[in-house]
Amino acid sequence: MTRSSMASVCERDCQRRRIGPSMRAMAFGRGPLLGMSPGALHWLLAGGVASLGWISGCRPATPASPSSWPQLTLTAQDRVLVLAPHPDDEVLGCGGVIQQAVAMGVPVEVVFLTYGDNNQWSFLLYRKHPVVLPKAVRMMGLVRHDEAVAADRLLGLSPEQLIFLGYPDFGTLHIWTSHWGDRPPLRSMLTRVTAVPYPNARRPGAAYKGEEVLQDLTAILRDFRPTKLFVSHPADHMPDHAALYLFTRVALWDLEPALRPDVYPYLVHFRRWPTPGGDRPAAWLEPPALFQSQIPWTIARVEPDPLARKRAALRAHRTQYRSNATPLASFLRANELFGDFPVVRLQTNAAPVALAHDPRASLEPYEQLSSEERAAFIGIETKSVSVEHGKLVLTIEFSRPLGGAVGASVYAFAWRHDRPFGTMPKLHIQLGPLTEMVYDQDQPLSEAGVEVARQLRRMTIRIPLTLLGGPERLLTSARTYLGEVPLDWVSWRTLELSKQ
Repeated sequence: MTRSSMASVCERDCQRRRIGPSMRAMAFGRGPLLGMSPGALHWLLAGGVASLGWISGCRPATPASPSSWPQLTLTAQDRVLVLAPHPDDEVLGCGGVIQQAVAMGVPVEVVFLTYGDNNQWSFLLYRKHPVVLPKAVRMMGLVRHDEAVAADRLLGLSPEQLIFLGYPDFGTLHIWTSHWGDRPPLRSMLTRVTAVPYPNARRPGAAYKGEEVLQDLTAILRDFRPTKLFVSHPADHMPDHAALYLFTRVALWDLEPALRPDVYPYLVHFRRWPTPGGDRPAAWLEPPALFQSQIPWTIARVEPDPLARKRAALRAHRTQYRSNATPLASFLRANELFGDFPVVRLQTNAAPVALAHDPRASLEPYEQLSSEERAAFIGIETKSVSVEHGKLVLTIEFSRPLGGAVGASVYAFAWRHDRPFGTMPKLHIQLGPLTEMVYDQDQPLSEAGVEVARQLRRMTIRIPLTLLGGPERLLTSARTYLGEVPLDWVSWRTLELSKQ
């Protein structure tokens, strides 16, 4: 996108309070986010992308009141590792847990995936003018680094307990989907570099490639050997949050059985959540209504004194707090919240496992869409998955038939213990009203053997397991979109295939 087109996107966003043409590229990891505007960023932070979870319908409901939910317990034998997509996420999701671990004297480390150097809106307020030149953007990344050091010192951590990786803000999901193996490294949208540019990062010069991210996380996990691991949630609307979860999940699989920590994902960005917003120290932080009975949640209580220090640490992230005080303060509650989707285990030639999300969400276009986009809205209502006769079978039912410029994409990334993940297939199946294309990363596969059976509102996709490299596990997601505008998006989920 040229600078002139970027300006037009920003102007349209501010005028219409809707996402710009580059939002789909950012949200789903396809191409650089050159048109990020204040309106688009607000839309994203408010949860404009649907990102609803695929869920198995066979698990019991979570108790209605957070006060009765299981509580996180730390012991003297624990080792606590917090993985944060950006500086400030460690405070939002785990500020109370970090203080508890420090008070108990257990080892604690915090790892930041990015320097948060791509947040133009907060930097605009901080510097009083746009930060767009690559060198200036990198300098703002160093500002956020220093804010994190100051904030985490208030929580009891020294700079030696903080690790900064320096991968591209708003670029890591794109690395996840399209930058493995012989694919070139990602060029960051605003810093315009293809490798970690910060001299105080863990590994300056590391290329913006999937293998490099995975190498760093795997080495940190192997060296620190956490017993409790806190990481961003796969249902989080912010792409870097989803990406960090995905890379971490693969790193943990690669380290089995030697390392199996308890994993506690924390949610930060989700549509109209937390509700009500603002600093409410006596209120419970409850999950979005959609997930209350779909995910087993655990809470960590935050007493008044630790909450006051968490508040001070959050305000120490000054560039972020100035521009987003109310949504950030919404995590100053009486508890912190952790939970993950259950793994979907598939038996060969068994009945399909039904996966679904709230059908109301698939029938309600978002208010940020234009009238034309709302008229064209198509959501994902239900999905089922099975393994039949050597093929992965995915059935998706849409709220309406695909038509016009509305398309859908399905992702299936394969893992097995005896092959490097970077060499495993990473399939992207692009569905139009009448046609389909199959890609491995962004490379088309002419003889893929993928079958697509179409009905009015339903598509059944059969993927040979041989095309997926004979996987033991799969990470999968799906979305709908209108041109460059995201319509509906479901969270990445883990499928585990039977060894029979």
